[in-house]
Formats: sequence, C-alpha cells, structure tokens
Amino acid sequence: MITARAAATFDPVGRSVATARSFVRDTLQGWGFSDVVDDAVVLTSELVTNAVVHAGTAADVECLRSEDAVRIQVADHYPEREIPLQQSPVNMGSPDREGGRGLQLCAALANRWGVEYTSTHKQVWFQLDLPDRPVGTRAAGPSLPAELLPIADGRVRVAVVQIDRLGAISAWNEDAEDLFGYAAEQVMGKPLNDLAAWPHTPGTSTGIAEALQLSRWEGSYGVRGAHGRVIPVYASHLRVRDTDGEPSTVCLLVRDDERAVLQTPLRGGTPEQATLSEPNATDPFEVFIGSPAPDDLDGLLQRTVERARDMLDGDAAFLLLATDDETELEVRASTGLPSARQRFARVQVEASPGRYGSARMPAVHEDLTVVPGAVPLLTGTGMRSVVTVPLKVEGRLTGSLGVAAEAAGRYSNEEALRLQFAADRIALAVESARLGELERLRRGSLSFLVEASDLLAGTLDRDQTLALMAQMTVPTLATWCAVYTIADQSAEPYLSYVLHEDEERIDGLKALLAKIAPPDPVPTPGARVWTAPSEAAHQAALRTSMRSLGLGEPMSVASGIGTTLSTASAVGGETVVLPLVARNRVIGMLTLGKPSEEHFRQEILELAEDLSRRAALALDNARLYSERMAISQSLQRSLLPPELPQIPGVEVEVIYRAAGEGNEVGGDFYDLFPIRDGAYGFAIGDVCGTGPEAAAVTGLARHALRLLAREGFGGPAVLERLNAAILDEGARSRFLTLLYGELWPQEDGSAVLKIVCAGHPLPLRLRQDGTVEPYAEPQPLLGVMDDLELYEQTMTLDPGDVLLCVTDGVTERREGTRMLGDDGLADVLTTCTGLTAGAVAARIMRAVERFATDAPSDDMAILAMRVPGLHKE
Repeated sequence: MITARAAATFDPVGRSVATARSFVRDTLQGWGFSDVVDDAVVLTSELVTNAVVHAGTAADVECLRSEDAVRIQVADHYPEREIPLQQSPVNMGSPDREGGRGLQLCAALANRWGVEYTSTHKQVWFQLDLPDRPVGTRAAGPSLPAELLPIADGRVRVAVVQIDRLGAISAWNEDAEDLFGYAAEQVMGKPLNDLAAWPHTPGTSTGIAEALQLSRWEGSYGVRGAHGRVIPVYASHLRVRDTDGEPSTVCLLVRDDERAVLQTPLRGGTPEQATLSEPNATDPFEVFIGSPAPDDLDGLLQRTVERARDMLDGDAAFLLLATDDETELEVRASTGLPSARQRFARVQVEASPGRYGSARMPAVHEDLTVVPGAVPLLTGTGMRSVVTVPLKVEGRLTGSLGVAAEAAGRYSNEEALRLQFAADRIALAVESARLGELERLRRGSLSFLVEASDLLAGTLDRDQTLALMAQMTVPTLATWCAVYTIADQSAEPYLSYVLHEDEERIDGLKALLAKIAPPDPVPTPGARVWTAPSEAAHQAALRTSMRSLGLGEPMSVASGIGTTLSTASAVGGETVVLPLVARNRVIGMLTLGKPSEEHFRQEILELAEDLSRRAALALDNARLYSERMAISQSLQRSLLPPELPQIPGVEVEVIYRAAGEGNEVGGDFYDLFPIRDGAYGFAIGDVCGTGPEAAAVTGLARHALRLLAREGFGGPAVLERLNAAILDEGARSRFLTLLYGELWPQEDGSAVLKIVCAGHPLPLRLRQDGTVEPYAEPQPLLGVMDDLELYEQTMTLDPGDVLLCVTDGVTERREGTRMLGDDGLADVLTTCTGLTAGAVAARIMRAVERFATDAPSDDMAILAMRVPGLHKE
C-alpha cells in the first residue's frame, strides 16, 4: 500500500542530475529512510543521467513510500527504442563507463527493478526494502548477551572540557578530574596539546589544533593522565560562540570502549559497527565503491569520483594522484568537468602557503569567485564551491579527492569529514592499483627499451636510425614526432625526419615545422615544453579561416583549408623537446607532440627520455661509422689502380672480390701499369692477414713496384728491394706472396713475358688446343728472409693463348672438406678455349662461386691476359 508520494520533473540539462539527487535525498530523509538514501541517490543519478544526457529528454522522477519499502520511478520521453525480448539476454555494457550503467546498478543494488514501455515514455523503476528496526528508534545495534557487553566503571563518566580560541583549557568538570586525575586548577589555562596524545588518524592529516577549529569533529585520540599513562578516549567536539561572539570549542570525552555514548551513527553504518566475528560484516570499501569493484586503476578512479559526487550531491568531482616525488598531483579521473582538457593536467601539492593552499590538508572553499585561482583545476568550469581531502597511506600523500558544485556555500566541514571518511576507505585500494599499474608500465617500458636497443643496435645506417627513432615513438609515446640533427657545433639544427600516426598529415606537418625556427639545442636533460608548433598551427588555421570567409588573400590551393585545419588539430596539443646528447655533445633534438588539448603523462616523458639517450648514442655511432667508412673506402680505393691501361695487341681483364661487408680492398691486390715505351708491368699478390696492417703492406707493395720498375730495375731486383722494405716495417711487416711480370707485345701478334713468382700460386697458360700448363716456377715468398736470391723466367704467349693469374682465395675455395685446388682451376680453364679475356675471367669467377654455397671467406683476385693475334685483311 502506497502511504506517500512525491514527484518532480527535471529539464534535459546537465545540472538536473544533481537537482534530482537532492530531491530524492531530501524526500527519503523526510520520510525517515536514511538507511537506503545512498543507494537510492546513486541509482537515481544514473537513471536521470540516462534520460537527460543520453536520451536528451526531460526526466520524471516519482518517489513512492510503503510500509516496508520505497519505490522510485524515472521516466523519459524517448519511446522510439528497441524493446528487449523477454528471453533475450540484455547487454548492460561495461561497468567502468561513466554513463549508461543504470540497469546494471539496478540489478546490483535494488531488491526489485524493472523497465516499462508505453507509447509516450519509457520508465525504469527500482525498489529498496527497508531494514527491520525496533519501532521508534533511529538506529540500533544487535541484542547481545551480557558477557559480550563492554566493561565500564560503576558509572559512565563524560568529561566536559572547554577550549578557548587560543587552544587553552577554560573549563574542566568533575568527570574530567575522575577520568584523567587532574584537578581543574592544575590544567586551567594550559593548551590541550600538552595533554592530548594525537595519533593522526590513518588517512587524515587533521591535528588537534585543526580539529578544535572545525565546526564539528568526532574521533579517537589519547589523553595523558596524571599517572603518566595515555588513556584512549572517544571525543565529540562542537565549535560554539558566546553572546559576545567569542568562539570556543566544547569537547565531550569518554573512554574509547564507551564510544557508543557519543558516537553519531553514520549513514550506512560505520566500520566499527561490524565486528570480525560477524560472518556478514560489510567491507567499508565496498560500501563506498560498490561490488564488484573495478579491477583496473582507471575504472576504480572513475567509480570513485562518481560515488563522491553522488554522496555530496555535487555537480563535478575529480581525483588526482601524486607523482613519485609527491611535489605535484596529476588529474587521473573526473566527472562533470571537460575531461579531455583536465585529464593528466598537473597542480602543485603546495600551491600556496597556509592550510588551504596544501593538498595535504582537507579544505573547503565556499565561493571560488571570492578567491579566484584558489583551485586552478576548476578555473573556467563554472564551479563555485568545492571540498577537497587528501588520500594518504601510512602517512604518505598519495592523492587528493574533490567534489565541486555550481552553487556557492554548498559545503562545510561536515561534508569534508564525510568525504575524508570515504577517502580513507579507498586510499589503500587506489594506491595498490596505482602501484600495480606502475609495475605493469615499468615492465612494458623495460620491454620497450630492450626492443628499442636491439633495433637501434642492429643498424649503423644514419637514415635508418632516424626512421627507427620515429617509428618507435609514434604512436607508442606520441601522436607525431620530428627529429632535428646538428652536423657540428657551429651548424644550425636541421629537420631530418617527420612522422605522424596519420600518414596523410605528414606533409602538412613537415611544411609547418619547416616554416618555424627549430628549438634551441639545450643540453639540459629532460623534456621541455615547446609552444612554437601549436602557436604557428593556430595562426595558420586562423588565416585559412579568414581567407575562406573572404577576409584575406584568396587561397591558391583549394585543399588548403582542410590541410591547414587538420595540421592545426594534429599539433594543437602539448609539444615537448628532448635533447639528443652523445659524447657530451648535442647532436640533435627529438620532438614529440600530441593533438589538440592533450598532455603527456610523466611516465611517458620518462620513457621518452630513456629512449632519447639510447637513440642519441645510436645516431652518433651511425655518424661515426659513416665517417670512418667513407675514410676507409677512400683509402682502400687508393690501394687499387684507378683504371687499367690499354695494351696494344693484348686483352686484359681483372675481377676483384674483397671478403667482408663494406670492404673494397683486403689483403689481395693487383696492378697493371706502363713502365716505358712498349713495356708494361703487371702484378698480383696476397698479403698475409687482414685489416689496416695488411692494407699498409698492400699500399707499400703496389707503389714500390711502380717506382722501382720505372727506375729501370728488373723483376728480381724489384722484388728484392720490396722484400727489404717489408722487413724494415718490423713488427708491422707481413708475409707477401707476389707474382710480378713485365710484358712486351710483339709485331707478329705474340707477347714476351718475364715473370718472377715469389711464393704465389703459379700462373696457368691456356693454349689454343685446350691444353693447360703452369707458366712459371715457384720461388720464396717476400717478408721472411733477408738474403733473397730471385730469378726471372722469360716465355712467349702465342696468338690465342691466355695467361691466368689468381690469388689463393680462388684455389682454396672450399665446400666442406672439398677444395677447388690447382687441378680444379685447370679443369675450368680448359673449357675457356676461344673465349676473350673478359669471358675467361667471368667463367672462372662463376665456377668459383658455384663451387660452394657459403659466402667467400677470403679475398679473390683474377687477372686474365689474352693475345688475340694479328687481324688478317
């Protein structure tokens, strides 16, 4: 049977949600249903939000009272929606969303609920049953056996102590004398601080001095008695003033185990009312957050701000978490505020001197218009009154929770105490979730940096390193990035690479950055904000908009409007610059950017800083490698002849392959040069070993051969003097095998050769009939003995003959235990009858490469000379 009814209609505007909450709270409290007020307010808030925000219609709220329950109905005027089938499952959405959870909360909190559709409206209703209570009582505990009742003295003593405005004791009754052992004349005029043992209740930062200044305060602390021991007491403070306006505080104190005499039952019950022996004891965290609690940090924070807003009938709420150094607070969740702008914004823990300027203390601002800027987070949001309380774990500040309203004077110290009580209940859970998130972020960061290091270490190419730097930051760390490089200390920063997560915006972003001055190359570590890109983008967008309205110069490109506006949106957020420092020198800057109204989280900036250090070293290594490679290649090229001379009547072909990546010259070398008119020198050699020492001997040998041969020395004399020069190198000397010869083309089409083969593979001669034979005798190699007696051999190449000279990289080509060898080379050469010198050299090289599948491990040089003979008319 319905015994009372209350109804109201609310317009489809955001503030109607808070008004509807107040309507339901006032109605139920007027009916004496304070036990179900909180659940009813939460459910009403969700359902009215669905109506006025999501459905966009007015909301009709009706409260119905019966003898044992209360029913609340919320109707909107949007019937054009799908009616769920009776047996089909209803998708209630994610419980962590800010809106749209009305039905899910009804299922979790209400005893009964349902949805009714008519032709004009949709109505959601829920019913909350009233708890059984003795008639005529506001609140009551369970009936307990006498042996479980708390032990007290013969009578309960209530000490009455009055404290003046300076904190000194001005009244002390007889019960105070009995409880603490001090006569009134012993304590009158003394500060209460001298007697109070303040424990700093976990989660609050209110001290005894602050508690005495509040309009009302309840809680536990200790009083040191005359016997020196601390007596735990439960206190109730009330701030009053006398007829002259002089303020003072009246304190009622009882022994802590007799607290029920003074304690005011909180709505929904207090944690102390449920003992561990009760099997169904209520978890105070779940009372505030609801069950099940979100299992992720963002979901937990969002649920917290929504419940805090509903609890205090606020229009907005926000929660900030402390940074690692606890000097700043970062906004991590909000409701009723422009979240895109506020999320991850930062405020100082100590914004100004004094109690109300510190986030470590509870604070109430009755009207922000009187003290503009007192809460920077709420500037420009329309909020006028706000209450904030700290979140603390083991005395350490971990965050701050605030609730705000559009009206002034909405909050007092009583609301601050209620909010602080809630903050104490969720502080540990929030901190645990935050530490879990940090651990996951650190693991992810470590994995990210390991992968980044592997990728950066895998290349020594400068352009590829720049591309990797950009690809690792976008979109993992930023929406876009730009890399500036500095060639040397006197050079200006140069825009080397630009990347955006949307490829279509890269060109516009690159054009914009090219028009503004690059950031200053400051070596100071850490990220610094760079405002030039966003300012330039906004100016460009403004000019584009004015042109489109005919207020400026006409657009030269039709698509310019869209490009400029999209570029402004892409770089309109926060932009930071990190220096690329390697070997104590700034070699560039890494610029990271966010789109409009977005900011970087501190964890992301720290990760980007770690990445920039690795990237800077990789980029500098790539630069050094490129420079040294250029020098090395230039020196290597100087060890080989720039070009082969044309020898009348002789075809010459050379193929050279240096083993190893990036090498142009190894220990093998060749040369062919004119000595004097009609005479040419040729050489092919192999220096023992590799690296710079072998290259040095290569250069010595090639230049010494040319110089000595042109001075008129014969083959043996040339090699003997070269042997002495190699030995003079001392510890840097290397063994050298060398085939040196001199060639004289003849008028009859043949060629005369004089050859000295010093420890080198013997040259092979291919005759026109296909026979192959060695063309010299072996002699000692160079760089071993001082007294070296060499001799030269003279022979003639007939027309059509081929002389093949190779290094041991050809004959020692291996595949497992097999080796090509001299016989294998001779077999290949027999198939080259009638081929030109170039074809012979190419066939030999192809046969060597096909002999084994692995890449060559030794340098190879092939010198082929063929006497084609005279052309007949």
